[in-house]
Amino acid sequence: MPVLREPLTMLVRRGREPAVVQTVRSTAAAVISYAVALRLSKEPAPLTAPLTALLVVQVTLYSTLTTSVRRVNSVVVGVLIAIGFSVLVGLTWWSLGLIILASLVIGRFAKAGEFVPEVAISAMLVLGVTRVAETAWDRVLETLIGAVVGLLFNVLLVPPVWVQPAGEAIEDLARRMRHLLQDIGEEITGHTPVEEAAARLHAARRLDHDIVEVDASLRQAEDSLRLNPRVREGLLYRVVLRTGLDALEITAVVLRVTCRTLTDLAVHRVQEPLFPGNTAAALEEVFGHMALAVENFAIVITTHVTTSAEHAEEHLTRELDAARRTRDRAADLLLHQVQQHPRQWQLHGALLAEIDRILDELDVEKRTERLTEELDRRSREQRERYPRLHRVLQRLRKSRYGRRSTLG
Repeated sequence: MPVLREPLTMLVRRGREPAVVQTVRSTAAAVISYAVALRLSKEPAPLTAPLTALLVVQVTLYSTLTTSVRRVNSVVVGVLIAIGFSVLVGLTWWSLGLIILASLVIGRFAKAGEFVPEVAISAMLVLGVTRVAETAWDRVLETLIGAVVGLLFNVLLVPPVWVQPAGEAIEDLARRMRHLLQDIGEEITGHTPVEEAAARLHAARRLDHDIVEVDASLRQAEDSLRLNPRVREGLLYRVVLRTGLDALEITAVVLRVTCRTLTDLAVHRVQEPLFPGNTAAALEEVFGHMALAVENFAIVITTHVTTSAEHAEEHLTRELDAARRTRDRAADLLLHQVQQHPRQWQLHGALLAEIDRILDELDVEKRTERLTEELDRRSREQRERYPRLHRVLQRLRKSRYGRRSTLG
């Protein structure tokens, strides 16, 4: 039994992963739409229905709703173009080119979005058959079946929320930034060849690519929270993650500039350490505290009001306070050093300014202010965009408050 228990546990865990769930959902929706199309369509193999369902059942409910409308729109426009061309001309090499050109142009005006090529595909497939009229409307019917099945599939069986993969991506990014900050601290304590400093700079530049991937994962998570009945505080989740990633992105940019500053110092100090012993030790301690602060910052923004989030926020505050105290001590040592040997003093000032900027981006109070401002801005935009809906919600809140006061 213990031998079988571990594989079964892994199988159950894998079955709950969003990617596995999405694969099963897409397959089931395609099969169901094909079975329905077999009964309603005259085509012997109505593959347009499962193809549509496969494309409509997107990762999130929000993207499913928007995709369904655009895909049905693109197919209907393509079918109408094919019917018009079948009346005027047959299928020749020049008519094929003309219909593709017309479909792509009309698809732009019809707001088909990413399904503009589908307009041309539908037109070509319908124009290439002998019974244009019958095949055309069968294709529209199959598309509608696939779209409706896919839409109902996601409405009745709500898609998974992709917040956890986005949170893991953010934490993984923070871990890479922590390692880089620790490496910088170790680099400062001794003699640093220019090649090693340049390697740190390249590692900092690679963070830009990592941030792009994390941003894509976060966009998917944001879409999964929209219109999802299983999520009560979708806006709060989206704002917390987005503002947190923005802070990490700015931190990564400043970190790259810091590596550039240290590389410039290494160029000028080939035969000596970057900093004297006491100054180097203080700066190493600053970067060590900042490394732990970045990691705890990621835990705070990805963990929703739990004990671990509270502990991470306490650790973050403690590491930031320690980093600021050590930073002030390092600043005094750097000032004393510059007064004795005023070489590359501007790089010393730049390094302190970069440290201050990173500490400011990770500050707990500043994060709370940014969250409040962003929530107010998005709520204001929503009120301005949907004023009637806002008035209805206000009336519902007033009526609920009145009932509570009466019961009280």
